[in-house]
Amino acid sequence: VQLQASGGGLVQAAGSLRLSCAASGSIFSIYALGWYRQAPGKQRELVAAITSGGRTNYADSVKGQFTISRDNAKNTVYLQMNSLKPEDTAVYYCNAHQYNGADYWGKGTLVTVSS
Repeated sequence: VQLQASGGGLVQAAGSLRLSCAASGSIFSIYALGWYRQAPGKQRELVAAITSGGRTNYADSVKGQFTISRDNAKNTVYLQMNSLKPEDTAVYYCNAHQYNGADYWGKGTLVTVSS
């Protein structure tokens, strides 16, 4: 599985960004696509994930603020991030979790939220 993420950048607080991640390769083996983030000096954490059936899971810190969606025809997952805060600044990683438990990661995309 290969993952190509895009959409990061610099935004002012209260602004919005949308991240995209296109999956290719063994698409049929993917159970869930998701986004993780890692802020400086912190561990990588789950932001949001969506299963092949459309079930979503969000970190408590982003509920109501971020929305994850999936276009199965394009094998792409999106993360719409609204009302961004400086604490949302991090490198965001796309993740593909396979039915067999394996994980694949895309290259990170930096999101910087200025105050």
